Amino acid sequence: MSQLQIIILVIAVAAIAAILASIRIRRQDIKKVAYMMDALEDGELNFRFKDSNKFNRTLNRIRTIFERQRQAHEQDSWTKLIRVLTHEIMNTVSPIASLSDALAKSVDESGRSDLDLKAGLETISDSSKNLIGFVQTYRELSGVAKPIRRALDLQELMDGVIALNSEFIASSGAVCSYTPAEPDLMIYADEGQISQILINLIKNALQAGAKHIVISARMGKEEDVVIDVENDGEPIPVSSQEQIFIPFFTTKKEGSGIGLSISRQIMRNHNGSIELLRSDAASTVFELRFR
Repeated sequence: MSQLQIIILVIAVAAIAAILASIRIRRQDIKKVAYMMDALEDGELNFRFKDSNKFNRTLNRIRTIFERQRQAHEQDSWTKLIRVLTHEIMNTVSPIASLSDALAKSVDESGRSDLDLKAGLETISDSSKNLIGFVQTYRELSGVAKPIRRALDLQELMDGVIALNSEFIASSGAVCSYTPAEPDLMIYADEGQISQILINLIKNALQAGAKHIVISARMGKEEDVVIDVENDGEPIPVSSQEQIFIPFFTTKKEGSGIGLSISRQIMRNHNGSIELLRSDAASTVFELRFR
């Protein structure tokens, strides 16, 4: 073998080695991106790569951006929650304080009162009961039980939920149906908790004046099960759509404002999610995703 051939062979081997190294690094990078995407999808930001190269530093920068956004969102949510809690408590406690003070001042030494003592005490009693009810609602929100999962046939689950609400649906002049994209769909979940979510979505739709509620289910691209609950009721105001999952936030005159908050907690406990896909003049659609 001539010297020239040896040189060419060395160059060829070096080139092949460089290509293989590049492929290996690229595969490693692909794995890193896949891991990062899984973590972000699960709401976890507990990954960090060694700052050994530009690619790793870019991934770490993306993580930092997501972390800052999440912190800002959480701070905003807590601020809104505290505002709602303060508003509800002050609205209930203020009448108690003012009436108690007025009744105390109006009673003279002989025991006579210029105010209607009975009416005042009844108002205090009602306000106290409202405050107790509010606190009880908060306890329900913070005490979502750990799900007891088992395999559930979606057709049977939906038939049970619709039958349970049939009287309310009929009295509202509405129709509720379940239309799976394929037969024999199943989820591994807590039957009572998932039924609670579906019942809440149906009730909200009826309260919004819906006449048609369509529940559908399909297999997602990642082998997850997706359930859509669609209705033709009054849409959720655009200004409220980003706040409907915040505890105690409600667009209704009557209601505790915890139904969707509890629903999101339940879905998170199932490693799933619930989202508002759309709400406009055409329809309102909530999506439940089971992984």
